[in-house]
Amino acid sequence: MPFAPAGAEAYRVLYRSTGLQGEPIAVSGVIVVPAGPPPAGGRPIVAWAHPTTGVVPHCAPSLALFVFQQMAGLRPLVEQGVVVAATDYPGLGTAGPHPYLVGDSEARAVIDSVRVARSMPGTGGGSSFAVWGHSQGGQAALFTGLIAKSYAPELDLVGVAAAAPATSLVTLMSDDFKTSGGKNLTAMTLWSWSRVFGAPIEKVVLPQAIPTVDELADECIESIFDILLRRQTEKPLEQTFLSVPNIATVEPWRTLATRNTPGTLPPRIPLFLAQGTADNLVRPEVTRAYLQRQCKAGGKVSMLWLPGVGHGFAGRDSADMAVAWMMDRFAGRPAPSDCGEAAEASAQ
Repeated sequence: MPFAPAGAEAYRVLYRSTGLQGEPIAVSGVIVVPAGPPPAGGRPIVAWAHPTTGVVPHCAPSLALFVFQQMAGLRPLVEQGVVVAATDYPGLGTAGPHPYLVGDSEARAVIDSVRVARSMPGTGGGSSFAVWGHSQGGQAALFTGLIAKSYAPELDLVGVAAAAPATSLVTLMSDDFKTSGGKNLTAMTLWSWSRVFGAPIEKVVLPQAIPTVDELADECIESIFDILLRRQTEKPLEQTFLSVPNIATVEPWRTLATRNTPGTLPPRIPLFLAQGTADNLVRPEVTRAYLQRQCKAGGKVSMLWLPGVGHGFAGRDSADMAVAWMMDRFAGRPAPSDCGEAAEASAQ
């Protein structure tokens, strides 16, 4: 691929992963390889888990014009000798529909992209990796932390970094659809899950809203301009959308939302969390609650609050700190923890 940063080489790849029923599937993505010879022990690998780009095949980041600009922290990572593996997730770039916000599906694709970054000729990838994601990708990163040991015992996950992660789908689907962005996410989730899991969309969405949901499902998010365009498409949903007051209380949507809400990571895996204080999609108190659960479970969590930052820029604005934190984990430095402060905050 042309235009890779910092003298790196980039490749669009198609690789094998595991589908929702355990079947082999093809997944696409991008591997970015730093310049120069790899060190004796192999290069560290960072898996970038992308935020929401859409739910249909043509919305794959690997097909986007500005794919490298979309990967938060890419330049400093390759400058420091890291191989970056960026999966599209299943159903983006390959046959759809994309299982949107389905944690195990995303995590398997993330981990298998790391396997590609290890085995591809010329990459020099080692067995140590970190995962770094924003929004949907934050959820993917957390699920990667949950399944990495069982799914890929040959790999060593040194840390999980997540910006504004989707940690409570029940919360996202119940009160966050009041915002324009929330309605967008809810529409994509309902569209995807109705096709992936056979969940009956007509039980929760009014008939006259279905065409708008279908239209939103076909639009991609590559830049801030796309978000503005989607707001126009979404306008009819502000008048007519759901036939129930709260999807998260209706089956099978409730069970699916619960199943795809990440639990706490094993305490041995350090966690970096970033959250904008002005985020009205993944709200600060939801991320704070996950931080507190992880601390209670005995984990080490670095918490970065981004004053005045909204949802869309949490990945970009925390990237430098996330990269520095991951490089420390690769170097074997002890993971810092803000859990003492989190406990104080919860007591107040």
